[in-house]
Amino acid sequence: MFITKILQDDLSGKIFLAVLAAVIMLVPLFNLLVPASSLFHLPTYTVTLFGKYLSYALLALAVDMVWGYCGILTLGHGAFFALGGYAMGMYLMRQIGDRGVYGNPVLPDFMLFLDWQELPWYWHGFDQFWFAIIMVVLAPGLLAYVFGWLAFRSRVTGVYLSIITQAMTYALLLAFFRNEMGFGGNNGLTDFKDILGFNLQSDNVRVIIFMMTAFALAGGYLACRVVVSSKLGRVVIALRDTESRTRFIGYKVELFKLWIFVFSAVMAGIAGALYVPQVGIINPGEFSPLNSIELVIWVAVGGRCTLYGAVVGAVLVNFGKSFFTAALPEVWLFALGALFILVTLFLPYGLVGLLRPKRRSV
Repeated sequence: MFITKILQDDLSGKIFLAVLAAVIMLVPLFNLLVPASSLFHLPTYTVTLFGKYLSYALLALAVDMVWGYCGILTLGHGAFFALGGYAMGMYLMRQIGDRGVYGNPVLPDFMLFLDWQELPWYWHGFDQFWFAIIMVVLAPGLLAYVFGWLAFRSRVTGVYLSIITQAMTYALLLAFFRNEMGFGGNNGLTDFKDILGFNLQSDNVRVIIFMMTAFALAGGYLACRVVVSSKLGRVVIALRDTESRTRFIGYKVELFKLWIFVFSAVMAGIAGALYVPQVGIINPGEFSPLNSIELVIWVAVGGRCTLYGAVVGAVLVNFGKSFFTAALPEVWLFALGALFILVTLFLPYGLVGLLRPKRRSV
């Protein structure tokens, strides 16, 4: 009943969630129940790949919230994604225990290799799943709050805000590359074995994580739809279109921007936490400014300010990336650039704009 009310005037959202529900049912069916000899069998590798796409889709939703609806062109959301991923990666590293190369039940292998004598204080607690989940939300949320409070309070906007968000993620990239930070340096965190006592290499576990990612994407979409349909969302859209007028009539614009920015960062952190156990590694490369720029391309290609368009863009662009990097690796970056230019010139509302001849006001 609650979901029906949320989607009352959102036909596209209903279609999107129906497709997602079909994916949740069919992917486990074709992977676990259809024999490997069958043409319809879905390999576990493909399930993991789909799960990665869905985690990217959740990340694209987060970017669409802050860019499409609030008008903040962020080039640093990869930082929040990576922080959520590192929080989950630290938990998975603690689960290895004495099964590492050096057999130490407390210190991860990379710390022993670097001659660390004890576990850093900020690693304590990550042997508990509940603590890791709190950090998945708290780490990106706190960074977004501090950064956003300083930036919005100073009324930094436009290209200047985009530049400092990119500077933020680049600074984190340089910091996490350092071995003395205690996060694995340039190699990052990897060689994960278990999650909640279950083998990460098991087909059943991989399917469950895939399903959890799909449910998180559905929940993220519904949460975003609730926000943009509320009075808060209407104020945010108003300040996106005419910030000075919104400020003039008495709204504290900085607080609304900060709220959406933190909300979006938390979503990105959750996406990172779901990404890591599926790909099996998290390293400083996730902080790369290029990754954050790609996020904006996903949203632009799919359709900004639609939510479901961001999902479409993330899935299609990453599918194309998987295909072209295998078939024509030297062409991929040119293809991505050409796609972005063509969409910008001829499809200002993205690919989903083809299905909406007349763009309705939000």
